[in-house]
Amino acid sequence: MPKSSTAKKKLIKSKPQNKAKTKTLNKTKDKIKGPVKISKIYVPKETEKYMCEKHKVFFRMKLQEWKKELVKSNNEALYNGSMDDNSISADIVDQASSYTDKNVEMKAINRQIKLISEIDKALARIREDTYGYCLDTAEPIGLKRLMARPVAKYTIAAQEKHEKDEKVHADD
Repeated sequence: MPKSSTAKKKLIKSKPQNKAKTKTLNKTKDKIKGPVKISKIYVPKETEKYMCEKHKVFFRMKLQEWKKELVKSNNEALYNGSMDDNSISADIVDQASSYTDKNVEMKAINRQIKLISEIDKALARIREDTYGYCLDTAEPIGLKRLMARPVAKYTIAAQEKHEKDEKVHADD
């Protein structure tokens, strides 16, 4: 009988060691990864897992920089446009030309404001982990398309379908 009691002791001793190992493994799994850092010259590669953390960080930085540039150019355009208001010419042709220039400039600013809104939506999709996937089909949009148009919401096929639908409804 003494042999069985030592065998039980060994089993009892080995269980806490296994639990300690399991706890250590769980701690490493449960650790939250720190923010992923990428270099300024990093470019997403097709060989990497699609929309891995590096890709998300890259596109987030690209979108934020683009938004910053648009806001800056809009502010400059609005400031410079307001400076030109004082130059009212007596010549009707000059007034018409000035009016046309301001109209074109305001349309450009409006387009940029809409683009800023699209950038904000893309940044929200990055936070929600849906960025890079088609809103219609949930298929990957593709890195090349996202590099060319970071605010893309659809695959090329789905985008063409949307444009055809818009054209059909516009004709009605």
